[in-house]
Amino acid sequence: MKMRLKEASLAFILLIILSCTKTEKIPLFVEAVDPLKDETMAPFFHGVASGDPLYDQVIIWTRVTPKEKLESVDVKWEVAADRDFQKIIKNGTFSTNAKRDYTVKVDVGGLNEGTSYFYRFYAFDKHSMVGRTMTAPKNAESISLGVVSCSNYEWGYFNAYGALAQENLNAIIHLGDYIYEYAGGDYGDSTINRVPLPNKELITLQDYRTRYSQYRLDKNLIAAHAMHPFINIWDDHEIANDSYKDGAQNHQPDEGSYEERKRIARKVYYEWIPIREGEKHYRNFHFGELANLIMLDERLEARTAVADNLEDPTLLDSTRTMLGTEQRNWLLRNIQESDAHWEVIGNQVVFSYLNWGYEDFNINLDSWDGYPIEQQIISDVLREEENVVLITGDTHTAWAFEVTNKPQTSYNRETGEGAFAVEFGTTSISSSNANERSPDSVVLLHEKKIVNSDLNPHVKWTNMRDHGYMILSLDTERASAQWKFMETISEPSLTIKETRTMWVNSGEVKLRSEQ
Repeated sequence: MKMRLKEASLAFILLIILSCTKTEKIPLFVEAVDPLKDETMAPFFHGVASGDPLYDQVIIWTRVTPKEKLESVDVKWEVAADRDFQKIIKNGTFSTNAKRDYTVKVDVGGLNEGTSYFYRFYAFDKHSMVGRTMTAPKNAESISLGVVSCSNYEWGYFNAYGALAQENLNAIIHLGDYIYEYAGGDYGDSTINRVPLPNKELITLQDYRTRYSQYRLDKNLIAAHAMHPFINIWDDHEIANDSYKDGAQNHQPDEGSYEERKRIARKVYYEWIPIREGEKHYRNFHFGELANLIMLDERLEARTAVADNLEDPTLLDSTRTMLGTEQRNWLLRNIQESDAHWEVIGNQVVFSYLNWGYEDFNINLDSWDGYPIEQQIISDVLREEENVVLITGDTHTAWAFEVTNKPQTSYNRETGEGAFAVEFGTTSISSSNANERSPDSVVLLHEKKIVNSDLNPHVKWTNMRDHGYMILSLDTERASAQWKFMETISEPSLTIKETRTMWVNSGEVKLRSEQ
């Protein structure tokens, strides 16, 4: 009996020791977006992406999703000359972790200019999907660039991204509003059940990460990123509506520090977008002697608060700025010193004067019309240059301008005399435009009211009704914009219902059209 008690006591002590030394199980990695994931793509649910192409470098990107919360994950990457990876050009390993939301970003160098490459990633015994990318060409006779902006998950399906994946392009330029920060129901179409996650306004680090993750799980956006390198710039909704350096319309005091929110938004943007990270967001890209692409930061770099109204005495204050002195000087020097045939300015908000023609809304002070002194400084320099093309997002509307900020007094609508550049505006991928508020018949009448009229003699065409994208094609003879409009965004469809093409000949500012 005494022996059995002794043995039981020893067994009990051993059990206590084992329970104290037992390794705690690693918790599972659970995310709000889990129901949206395609398990066949695990652990690379978000596909692959590339961006910021230079002559010999390009960024490649993915996000690996572990099943458990791991301290770090080693991800192998390969770049090859062929889709079957028989001719591997570069390879390596990138260690990612929760501090960067398990995203992977590699700046691959030592590549050949104007060359297509294929890339993939490997972790947890599985390969990612294969991505295709392309370096910038030095000696191309022509280039084609997709131009997009304003993709709101709740407003509709990203059909335009899917159609872009099928285009033959050098790159896709995204002019901002890659995500929207609103809660569900604040700005969207709740009838199609594309509910934003988290279903609240984005404030915290996890909020922004979840929203980017949801967008990047969209099949059409995955396809576009996998086929073409992106050149991105942010606008306001990557942070908060109508944002500027020191605040935003959609940031209130009870939402905490704006500086902290801005810091978080920037961090997550750089985690999830295939872009080089640096002190400055504005930058430029060269396509040999054919084109110099200048991407501006018109939000966070230096923008001052928008004027209250047209009678605001500070509207003509010389300290009111969109770019700030440093960025503006960089822009003007870049243009003046460039030998490229075309100067292309990636511009978030409309540069040209624009009267919207509504009874309760004419001049948008959040655009360049709200910063007239700086607008004039830049205009004076552009007037001395040839072959300047501005490409613009933000308005959810397609536009074609012969650029002048004084259309009523210093411009001839028949000859184009007085204009000094052209501006092509791209419509939205899915964000609402005029026919979400009014029937097409009403919008068409309004288009006629504001185009090539006394209100806007320099506005040569617009489409305020449809969603889609634009393709900017450049050669030494002309710069051509082709708008492609999707049949619907209310359901999945890659059908294009309508196209429109306008161009400007080299050395001119007079827009021409096939129609």
